[in-house]
Amino acid sequence: MAEITRRRCGELVRGVFRILLEHPDGLRAKEVLQRLERVVPPTPFENSTYPNRPNIRRYEKIVRFATITSVKAGWLVKNKGSWNLTDEGRIAFQRFLDPEQFDTEARRLYNEWRADQSDDGTTEDDSATQSATTLEEAEESAWSELETYLEQMSPYDFQELVAGLLRGMGYHVEWISPPGPDRGIDIIAHSDPLGVKGPRIKAQVKRRTDKVTVDGVRGFMALLGDSDVGLFVSTGGFTRDAEEEARRQEKRRLMLLDLKKLFDLWTEHYERIPEAKRRLLPLRPVYFLAPDD
Repeated sequence: MAEITRRRCGELVRGVFRILLEHPDGLRAKEVLQRLERVVPPTPFENSTYPNRPNIRRYEKIVRFATITSVKAGWLVKNKGSWNLTDEGRIAFQRFLDPEQFDTEARRLYNEWRADQSDDGTTEDDSATQSATTLEEAEESAWSELETYLEQMSPYDFQELVAGLLRGMGYHVEWISPPGPDRGIDIIAHSDPLGVKGPRIKAQVKRRTDKVTVDGVRGFMALLGDSDVGLFVSTGGFTRDAEEEARRQEKRRLMLLDLKKLFDLWTEHYERIPEAKRRLLPLRPVYFLAPDD
């Protein structure tokens, strides 16, 4: 980026980090970029548009490109439209207070990751840069659409989707809760058709926007028998306390699935999911150039 100095890159990325430090569970990329304009206001150049793309402002593109080194350095994670700081990223933010030193260290780690390529003054219009930022934005857009679709799905269709996933994973679904009170259990499945081998799986499925708290997890665990495996699915995810409670269990076997983990399992087992259930969340792969992967 010829017009963007290393110091400016450091200022922009440190601004991103400053925002994410206040959100340990991560934040949507679009929201990070919106907040960043107040933390590190764009310069006149950054606020301008591209000559051949008058509807696209440089600022967002510049920030996305500037964060690439931090991702490869292991400081920042971008996943399905959300950005999260790693522990290494938090340490780097405190250690390298000078923006230029911060950017220099990120580039050093980036070049270690990409040992066969040195820093050759790549510009913001370089094809590799455009490919990387285009892929990132495409992934965010795709995930936003999927997330909205799943969050608006009826509770019973979402329940059937989870049951379809279990079938695709090789489990035998014995029972799915009909409409009405379910008393906390929505699906019961086994590892064999007769339910004589292995543990019984009890699943609770919640289509909600807020996170399930530790009390919600404890309430579900109270419904599990000694030999049961609990599967708690929530579109809104789980609080940190709830996740820690699940990890601490020694006698209870419990798996928590948020929307991202559920989707990853859905894509992994997609071809084995019964066709009727696949229609609940039909997918088609689209390929993008990803030169840095």
